[in-house]
Amino acid sequence: QVQLVESGGGLVQPGGSLRLSCAASGSIFSIYAMDWYRQAPGKQREWVATITSVGSTGYADSVRGRFTISRDNAKNTVYLQMNNLKLEDTAVYYCKSTHITTHKDSWGQGTQVTVSS
Repeated sequence: QVQLVESGGGLVQPGGSLRLSCAASGSIFSIYAMDWYRQAPGKQREWVATITSVGSTGYADSVRGRFTISRDNAKNTVYLQMNNLKLEDTAVYYCKSTHITTHKDSWGQGTQVTVSS
C-alpha cells in the first residue's frame, strides 16, 4: 500500500502562488492515478484536480486556469502548482492515490493553505 506525505502549504496573500508536493512511498508510483482534494473549515472535502497514470489531467471549475497538477514518476511525487490564489482557496489540501486496477485509495495527512491579506 502506498503512503503519501503532502508538503508545501503555508500562508500567502491573494494573487500569490504556492506549489504543493505529495511524496509517495511503499509501492510503484506509476500505477496510481493521483488526485488533489481540499477541505475548507465547515465544508465538505471537494475534489480539485486529477492526473492519471499516463498523465491526463482534469480540474474543478473553481481552479481551472489557475492550478496545474503534474507528476514526476522518477521522484514518486505529484505536484499542485497554485497561481493567482484567492481567499476561497483557503483549505487543507490532501492528495489521494488510486490503484489503477484494484481502485484502492490512500490519503495523505493534508497540508494547510491559507490565503489572507
